[in-house]
Amino acid sequence: MFSFFRKKPPATPAPVAAPAPAPVVEAPPAPVAPPTVAAPAPVVVPVPAPTPAPPPPRSGGGLIGSALVQAIEIPVVPEVAPERQNWMERLTEGLKKTGTNLSQVFTGAQIDEALYEELETALLLADTGVPATDYLLTEVRRKVAATGATRPVQAKNILVDALTQLLRPLEKPLTIGEHQPTVIMVAGVNGAGKTTSIGKLTKHLADEGETVLLAAADTFRAAAKEQLAVWADRNKVEIVSQEGGDPAAVSFDAVSAGKARRKNVVIVDTAGRLPTQQHLMEELRKIRRVVTKADATAPHEVLLVIDGNTGQNAVQQVKAFDAVLQLTGLVVTKLDGTAKGGVLAAIAQERPVPVYFIGVGERLEDLETFNAREFALALLS
Repeated sequence: MFSFFRKKPPATPAPVAAPAPAPVVEAPPAPVAPPTVAAPAPVVVPVPAPTPAPPPPRSGGGLIGSALVQAIEIPVVPEVAPERQNWMERLTEGLKKTGTNLSQVFTGAQIDEALYEELETALLLADTGVPATDYLLTEVRRKVAATGATRPVQAKNILVDALTQLLRPLEKPLTIGEHQPTVIMVAGVNGAGKTTSIGKLTKHLADEGETVLLAAADTFRAAAKEQLAVWADRNKVEIVSQEGGDPAAVSFDAVSAGKARRKNVVIVDTAGRLPTQQHLMEELRKIRRVVTKADATAPHEVLLVIDGNTGQNAVQQVKAFDAVLQLTGLVVTKLDGTAKGGVLAAIAQERPVPVYFIGVGERLEDLETFNAREFALALLS
């Protein structure tokens, strides 16, 4: 299951008493830090310490944040949480079509020029894009030569590392709680799964005790308001809508209501549109301007939902919507059943907007935080 946290100003840590000196320590003891400075790491001693310190939190474990605030106590967890392991299995299964095409490249007996040619073709077919494909091939060639690797499985591991490094800039947690309410504006083309993604995000926020208000600003699509109302009713959250109302007016009312009712989160569902529909793109600009009038700091997050099946067209969508809205994050849906999972590499190379969440199915648990290493391993498993 997902975990959420609300980011708060870091509390001043209480003075920590210096650890008792070890019975037998060959090296001279470390100097004791002043009370106002964090204590040094405990020295390992042959007898168990009375209160063992918990291990540092793992990154990428929750839907909203990959790093927890230090002031929050967290329980000791296993090296790999079962929920995250289950997610890895679903992610690997969802990326099977893309992964199979790439993995077949490394089934030969040696690393040669034919392998590099097959790898280039497989990456392009996975919609990695020409710039990212060139980068990955260059990195694999360079590291193979530097390490003296001769077996294809070694080249595959090198590709996993290179892909991880390429995707790493896309990792970023979605923060809730710095503003009240946190206003999230969500855009996307028709059919990308925008409203469904909003519903899933609302469900997890509500389950974690966050108070959510939805704004039904998609007044163009038939039954869009009703679809969002179903999610609001299912999650027992409030919704602001108007019969045939102006999208910007609905957004303004929702943000104002969110402030007055002290909601934690306001999510604005905008109408789906193609980036070539200039009059609708201008409507998005208007919504953003009006939201800012309701709250001078809003919107705090502007998310674009993109369909992983669209391949290179997803890159063009990111560029077009970013130019209009100044995107802060992406939600990539429907990565299951597609052979175009390499599109995230193309986004990382050409328009590195953070990927907050990725989805590999319709179920609630099929939406999770993006982790570069996990994605690279699943893609090349």
